Amino acid sequence: MSTATTLPARRAGAAERARNVGPLRALLPFLRPYRGRIALALLFLVMAAVSTLVFPVALRLLIDQGMVATDPGERVMALRNHFFELFAVGAALGVFSAARFYMVSWLGERVTADLRNAVYGHVVAQSPEFFETTQTGEVLSRLTTDTTLVQTVVGSSLSMGLRNSVMGLGAMLMLIITNPVVMTQVLGVLVLVVLPSLYFGRRVRGLSRASQDRVADSSAIAAEVLNAIPVVQSYTQEPREAARFNVSTENAFETAVRRTRLRSFLVAFIISATFGALLWGLYQGTQAVIAGKISAGHLGQTVVYVIILVSSVAVLAEVYGDLLRAAGATERLMELLAARSPIVTPARPVALPAVRGGSSVTFEGVTFHYPSRPQRAALEQVSLDVRAGETVAIVGPSGAGKSTLFQLLLRFYDARQGRVLVDGVPVREAALAALRERIGIVPQDAVIFSTSALENIRYGRPDASDAEVVVAARGAHADEFIAALPEGYTTFLGERGVRLSGGQRQRIAIARAMLKNAPLLLLDEATSALDAESERMVQDALEHAMQGRTTLVIAHRLATVQRADRIVVMEHGRIVETGTHATLSAAGGLYARLAALQFDV
Repeated sequence: MSTATTLPARRAGAAERARNVGPLRALLPFLRPYRGRIALALLFLVMAAVSTLVFPVALRLLIDQGMVATDPGERVMALRNHFFELFAVGAALGVFSAARFYMVSWLGERVTADLRNAVYGHVVAQSPEFFETTQTGEVLSRLTTDTTLVQTVVGSSLSMGLRNSVMGLGAMLMLIITNPVVMTQVLGVLVLVVLPSLYFGRRVRGLSRASQDRVADSSAIAAEVLNAIPVVQSYTQEPREAARFNVSTENAFETAVRRTRLRSFLVAFIISATFGALLWGLYQGTQAVIAGKISAGHLGQTVVYVIILVSSVAVLAEVYGDLLRAAGATERLMELLAARSPIVTPARPVALPAVRGGSSVTFEGVTFHYPSRPQRAALEQVSLDVRAGETVAIVGPSGAGKSTLFQLLLRFYDARQGRVLVDGVPVREAALAALRERIGIVPQDAVIFSTSALENIRYGRPDASDAEVVVAARGAHADEFIAALPEGYTTFLGERGVRLSGGQRQRIAIARAMLKNAPLLLLDEATSALDAESERMVQDALEHAMQGRTTLVIAHRLATVQRADRIVVMEHGRIVETGTHATLSAAGGLYARLAALQFDV
């Protein structure tokens, strides 16, 4: 079984794996190219932390030395010098903090962009098998929500965590040096704080992952419904779909509340326990001043270090929660990157031979089951030989396996048994790009992208000139209605071509295939969405497009079938009849019955 089909199973065991492996380590390959900038960010981070740790020392000198002089003039000068020192420390802290903020923010944006590009590029390369088990809305959620969480960590939380770790450790070290006995007791208490935190942290990570999954479920529902809004509204199902989305968002909310409740308890526990432990240390310090063991400046220094340590622990508690959420998000993103398509270019692809005119197509004993329907064969022992330049019509009832032939030709799937060959080369042995460049297709449901008419047609050949696009549009009888649009060929067609009729969308799809000018043309009900007048014009265009190339046509329209060199009749995944329109009609078999029902003959 391919990796693509096991993605839901990955989700089931993700929380358990997260306890053993730090998911954030998966970000290291994305950070590695920016080692220089990371080093600079760390340098600025350390310098900012050191500046903060120097401040209590400067404060101690101000208290203990700035007020020692008996002469008022000397005291003013001493105080002025110490205040200048404090200002220098503050200025250094400001400069280094600003530099650190810029560097880590840049890293966060850059790494997030790289991660998003890597995941998207990987997903669009997956075979259709992947999308049989993965909802588009879930993928979009991972590309947006999850990458935003990762950006928060890389561009902010991780930096804050490192900075406060340095400051906290530095403050603790200084406190140990100045009050070793007391801070030894405090460190013992801190150990008791850390152990429960690790336990609760694991639970927060699991809930963070579950929360992201619930958000992805909501995104999947929204994407599905918004793409089918005319159907939803025509059946007056808006309240039902709104209620379904509401249930999904409520589930996400409840999971998020559980996560937030546990995280809040974790933060409260860490801060309260740490603050209590450090107050004990501060109390011991005041007793030492009273006993004359340390100076007032020493106590002031201790107070500031205590504040630094407490605030560092508080920030680290927050950062820890962010890291746990980001760990769940990273894990979900890595699942997408770990998915492996079973359809790949072989290590040593066989070059397809150069052809003049059409390509030859051969199916040799092909048997195929869709991964989502393994018990039922979509094709069973299909053998078909299509000569170069031949036009073959494929007809049969729904579910007969007609479109599956196209899926295997384009190598969206691989046959379980048998071989599919194009120009004598098995499609498994050819480079995917070379194979698909040799094929033009007009699907039954024309796909129109959210861009102009010009770019939609040019999608067939991105390097085509404007003049070539216009020629293709004229050939598909699309030039007239495109020219009548408000901005002509540069008119934005809307999402999924909502500004066009079904027939107009189909003619743009035909123009796109004509512009590609591939030696093998696949027409999957290419005229099904056209009215009688449009069909007549497009049929003329298709006749022109078919010349000099091999054409496979899935069609129920009599005009297309009659003009085919050969008709292949399929039923239940098998070829049951082959011949011309006249011979098959006279034979009285399945084709004759289909002709009588569908073609009104």
